[in-house]
Amino acid sequence: MSDEAHVYDLPELSERARVTPRTVRYYIQQGLLPAPGFTGPGAKYGEGHLDRLRLIRRLQQAHLPLAEIRRRLEVLSDPDVRELLAAEADATAERNSGSAADYARGVLSAMAGPQVSASGVPSPPLPPAAERSQWERISLTPDLELHVRRPLSRGHNKLVERILAHARRLLEEEAP
Repeated sequence: MSDEAHVYDLPELSERARVTPRTVRYYIQQGLLPAPGFTGPGAKYGEGHLDRLRLIRRLQQAHLPLAEIRRRLEVLSDPDVRELLAAEADATAERNSGSAADYARGVLSAMAGPQVSASGVPSPPLPPAAERSQWERISLTPDLELHVRRPLSRGHNKLVERILAHARRLLEEEAP
């Protein structure tokens, strides 16, 4: 019997994916998972559902919000999802089997290549300015900072200056 022939009820799917049945229902409601053929106690889920749950978990581990995960998943077919999971498993095995120098070379080459998330899901390319940007940390108080990605356009620079001026006025008002 092939993997494609496997069908699961909700408790089996949840156990295999290490999520709660409530999570599965929520993901279906949010459009992260396709609905089963029919609903109710006899609903059956396939390997595609399980694969998508596993990919969702990996994308969440990469700190992606559910809206971004949904956006990425909606363009992927079940074979695409399975291929991404297999490619990530291969990449993980390769990373774990090499030396530290091999790992560093892989990271550096990945930085120079196309943008791909840790799970292998393609990310939209960064705009040219973001590729060569730096974050500036502006301290307002010992416990409060503003982080700004530079370079900014002239209009955004003016906006940052206005935000800083307003924040400093507010902080002066609150000072004891």
